[in-house]
Amino acid sequence: MNVLAVGCHPDDLEIGCGGTLAKLAKQGHRVTMAHVANGNKGHRTIPPETLRDIRKEEARQSGALIGAEVVSLDIPDLSVKADQDELIAGLVKLIRRVRPDYIITHPPEDYMKDHMEVSRAVFDASFAASISHYAPDSEFPFHDKVPPIYYMDTLAGVGFLPTEYVDITGEIEVKIAMNDSHQSQIKWLYEHDGIDFLDFVRTVSKFRGLQCGAGYAEGFKACQAWPRIPTQRLLP
Repeated sequence: MNVLAVGCHPDDLEIGCGGTLAKLAKQGHRVTMAHVANGNKGHRTIPPETLRDIRKEEARQSGALIGAEVVSLDIPDLSVKADQDELIAGLVKLIRRVRPDYIITHPPEDYMKDHMEVSRAVFDASFAASISHYAPDSEFPFHDKVPPIYYMDTLAGVGFLPTEYVDITGEIEVKIAMNDSHQSQIKWLYEHDGIDFLDFVRTVSKFRGLQCGAGYAEGFKACQAWPRIPTQRLLP
């Protein structure tokens, strides 16, 4: 299968579904990790242009751990807008190129606007990608299906009750290593906020595991919109 994961910032996918992506890659599926925003405002002291390049390299290193393709749409932080034609066009081009069997992205409600805008943009673009008369001159032909969408966990799992779980007990250390690739964020959160973010990620995964009888797990909700409801289980 082809699986496309679209997060807002360079480390969001590692936090929400890194173990699942690692499991998919281990099973031989093609995994593409895309982030919409470039993370350029995610630090108090590193200048945005410098941070943009740092976080792009961190994302590349993280994806390399599981052999995933890493893509950036390179939109500045706090400038993500789901009704922006350029963003939808960029996502449509990505979806048509990857031709995913399903997409993983943020839930419609999360702790910040950029995440929610990405969720809406992915929903809209994944439908537009199936319309032959939308960007008909694109180098990639229209995708002949509207892919199912699975929403990954919110930060710390707040307000999110999963309907599906993926056992990532065998992938938890890879998930932690993927998150550890994002040192600009790990060090900043520890030095400025006193948060051990790797322990944070492990704890949430352990909590989700307790809910479903696994050592560690990640939780998801399926998008319940026609024609995105499959009859078979797609998550690993």
